[in-house]
Amino acid sequence: MKADAMNYYAIKRDEWQHFYKDGALPITEEELQKIKGFNDRISLQDVQDIYVPLSHLIHLYMKEFESLQLSKGLFLHQYQTVPPFIVGIAGSVAVGKSTTARLLQIILQRTFKRRSVELITTDGFLYPNHVLAERGIMDKKGFPESYDMELLIDFLNRVKSGQEEVQAPLYSHEVYDIVPDEYEVIKQPDILIVEGINTLQLPANQRIYVSDFFDFSIFVDADSQLIESWYLDRFDALLEYAKDKPANYYHEFTKWTKEEAFKMAKDVWQTVNLKNLNEYILPTRNRADIILHKTKHHRIDEIFLRKY
Repeated sequence: MKADAMNYYAIKRDEWQHFYKDGALPITEEELQKIKGFNDRISLQDVQDIYVPLSHLIHLYMKEFESLQLSKGLFLHQYQTVPPFIVGIAGSVAVGKSTTARLLQIILQRTFKRRSVELITTDGFLYPNHVLAERGIMDKKGFPESYDMELLIDFLNRVKSGQEEVQAPLYSHEVYDIVPDEYEVIKQPDILIVEGINTLQLPANQRIYVSDFFDFSIFVDADSQLIESWYLDRFDALLEYAKDKPANYYHEFTKWTKEEAFKMAKDVWQTVNLKNLNEYILPTRNRADIILHKTKHHRIDEIFLRKY
């Protein structure tokens, strides 16, 4: 964040951690290890310093959101049900969005014990690989044109409208594709977390955007060179994981030499992920309510809170 931080309060970690303190941590070390992504680093100290104050801030936004819904009902002279509060989480591939999303889900579940908190990723709204191949855009998987945005917007509209059950396509990272005829079912959550690289983007020719449904948004940020190193570290971990799993997408690369596999991974980073980051993901950063800036070892060193 440089000149574009004008619209944000820049808050150092040491200051942020004092904004809200709660003696009891909402997660154990064992649980934290289970939810963190490949090669992601996060500690209970991070939970205490960063995520407990963040969950309190989300609570403040929720109270304002609920108050506004009540006021609308009074204005209309009719009872208004409170729609789900939706949190969007965006950022680059390999920056740690998934860990942030899963951690927030647990913290919010335990903070608001009487409310249901569900999590969905936008990976499920990618077109299946055969469709990407037919359109000649398999090498642009993750770019805006690789998502069925109409389906994603319809999904969010149904959730916000309070539909009893809403289905979302299921994506498997094991096979790197949509799983045919399998779905995740969202059942009238009080809070829905939506995580994905495209959550804050403004695709062309859309009258309604995904971010229109968000009541709070987070962007996980880091220098692109750092993210590249995390991406390659994760690739190495995925190769190790897939070594004895023939059905796994990454298994094929375990048959290559280490040099060949990493050359391919670096090429993918440069031609796909970095290009996507620079052209489509970073331009959405200033649309977020909160920017979590990471430095080495995934350590969050600064938080940016949107002013207006």
